[in-house]
Amino acid sequence: MITSSRLTTDGWVFVAAVTTVIYLVAMRWCMPTPKAQRRTFLAPLAGCVFLIPSAALKGYSVSFTLYLYSCGLLMMVIMLLPVRKRVAADIAEQEQKPWTKVPFNTFSLYWIAASSTGCIVAMLLLWPHVS
Repeated sequence: MITSSRLTTDGWVFVAAVTTVIYLVAMRWCMPTPKAQRRTFLAPLAGCVFLIPSAALKGYSVSFTLYLYSCGLLMMVIMLLPVRKRVAADIAEQEQKPWTKVPFNTFSLYWIAASSTGCIVAMLLLWPHVS
């Protein structure tokens, strides 16, 4: 499956499948309510429904598309796991009080912004080494 440290398309399919499982398990653990858990399960479906056809129309390779899909899901896990308790409390409070806007926790916002930036930079730097 791995040849000269580069993954084949089959390898990227495997990586995407494993990443999807990791994402689903992590999000189930992070989200405080059944409603929030159901919403997080839509991300892999949306990735398949929107990302794959869009990439095909733009002429991106299957490997590149699966790389983006996998990185996107892992980025969400990296952004939410460390601040899951704070985010979960905000989500639960917002669901209990839908008529008021619950302010986000400041640390969570900074963590999510910094970690997403770091993930995007890592994605850009790693692609030449994994393609």
